[in-house]
Amino acid sequence: MFLSKYLCTGLILLSTASLAAEPILNPAQTQAFRGWFVRIVNEQLRQGPNPRWQHRDCAGLVRFAVAEALQKHDAAWLQSNGISRMGLPPEVDLSPASREALRHNWKQSDGKRAAYVPAFGLVQNNARLIGKDINQAEAGDLLFFDQGDDQHVMVWTGRYIAYHTGTSHPKDSGLRAVRIDQLMQWKDTRWQPRNDNPNFIGIYRLAFLPSAS
Repeated sequence: MFLSKYLCTGLILLSTASLAAEPILNPAQTQAFRGWFVRIVNEQLRQGPNPRWQHRDCAGLVRFAVAEALQKHDAAWLQSNGISRMGLPPEVDLSPASREALRHNWKQSDGKRAAYVPAFGLVQNNARLIGKDINQAEAGDLLFFDQGDDQHVMVWTGRYIAYHTGTSHPKDSGLRAVRIDQLMQWKDTRWQPRNDNPNFIGIYRLAFLPSAS
């Protein structure tokens, strides 16, 4: 099934320049956040979408994983999410005020903040462009594709690319995972993350993470 069958929608990309603010996490916080962000994405693939995950599309996966990564991961949280204590990342050491300032607080095109942001606004207003070389991506970075009227965002987990493509039948979670080499050879070349693909806008990093970890 082609990726283009079920796309999250947004606005036409006007510029590859990001409007993101300066990063606020230090290197230790960044590594902890990346660890939790990727773990939560992986758990959605392993277990299926969490009941708390609303707006299940490509950008919704990112919004949900960011919010949950910035949670306090106590015993009750782990149990409710079906996650064992084995191999957990360190906690993201943030003050309660900083934690809440980042959760469900996405910058909109008009400068206001809201809990919802589509794929276009996610990268345009809340992330910075790193480049188009896939080797620049770090775990938790985003791959952004612009197909004209539709935009799509994927997550690099450090081992494979994860994304939500919509559901084709009731038991389909809509979640997919592909290796880099598979996507590089994708039959529909619009989805290949290559420098010479005009539909691949590039790799983006969330605005609250430093440019280099």
